Amino acid sequence: MPGINALLLGSLMYRSRLVPRLLPVVGLIGAPLLVTAVFAILFGGIGQYSSWAALAALPVAAWEFSLGVWLVVKGFRPSRITTEMAAATTPAAPQDVAV
Repeated sequence: MPGINALLLGSLMYRSRLVPRLLPVVGLIGAPLLVTAVFAILFGGIGQYSSWAALAALPVAAWEFSLGVWLVVKGFRPSRITTEMAAATTPAAPQDVAV
């Protein structure tokens, strides 16, 4: 599941450009490595606690950590969609009435 999660979230973040492009690219590179390692473990190609399995999981772990830190420190980049949504929900300022 972490490999599939990395593929889905990485592609979403890459297409939306809400974070710098380097962050989702690391996830999109690491996800196939992790999925391949999981299948290799399932079919007995490598051991579950081998250095190959740990090496395959390292890019996804680095991506998840860096994405979490980036979102806590910087947050999402403003996008046109979220700006329009905020403008639509903001109440209008009261008008002065001349008497």
